[in-house]
Amino acid sequence: MDLGLSGRRVLVSGSSAGIGEAIAVFLAAEGARVVVHGRAETRARSVAETIRAAGGDADVAIGDLSTDDGADAVVTEALRGGGIDILVNNAGTYQHRAWSELTAEQWLQTYQHNVASGVRLINRLVPGMRERGWGRVIQIGGGLAIQPIAAQPDYNATLAARHNMAVSLARELRGSGVTSNVVAPGAILVPSVEELLTRAAPEYGWGTTWAEIERGAVRDMVPNDVGRLGRPEEIAAAVAYLSSPYADYVSGAVLRVDGGTIRSV
Repeated sequence: MDLGLSGRRVLVSGSSAGIGEAIAVFLAAEGARVVVHGRAETRARSVAETIRAAGGDADVAIGDLSTDDGADAVVTEALRGGGIDILVNNAGTYQHRAWSELTAEQWLQTYQHNVASGVRLINRLVPGMRERGWGRVIQIGGGLAIQPIAAQPDYNATLAARHNMAVSLARELRGSGVTSNVVAPGAILVPSVEELLTRAAPEYGWGTTWAEIERGAVRDMVPNDVGRLGRPEEIAAAVAYLSSPYADYVSGAVLRVDGGTIRSV
């Protein structure tokens, strides 16, 4: 199936690893011209080389989006090859800290990395989309935005902000040909999650093989209806759909890819 992305230029923030990397690779395979972003140049260039080796088109933009100067540097580099048609705001960070461990300053730092970073890219890139009469802005959110847990409250709150600003932006962009949506992953099997659950396995008695650990983690920690963790490629596929002309009639929406973790009617 041709998703109609050939030749579209895409900036995927935080695409030097994990979910962002999977999104960049998937969109490039669909014919998009991808700008791989990260703060670690070696990792970002490695992803770009992987894309090129598979016959795709990839550029690299390095910079810290938690500052205006960093965002300016990223956007300047991203625009060297032409306008950005699709912006995927994926970059972010979280620490496993409890309420009692977090200071107000740490809350602000998380907000800068997870929310203001995306706002900076929106402010710099969406005007060009509006001028051209077509574009996509996709936030990577999560179920913790609407069903927060006690731990990492700063991270939970920034996901809620991402969801909220995506809908507000959709209202702002009505009639412009530019849409704004959210993809909300559940628990996804990226290396950091695998490492975390493997360390926790002895405490919970999940076993020693990854198959045993995954079953135990889904049963005891991140229950869902499918009975496994999601894969990064499944998030990438949702982003690809929302990026495509097939989603012209979708804006202000949250597409949950979480195995049924969040239930709604």
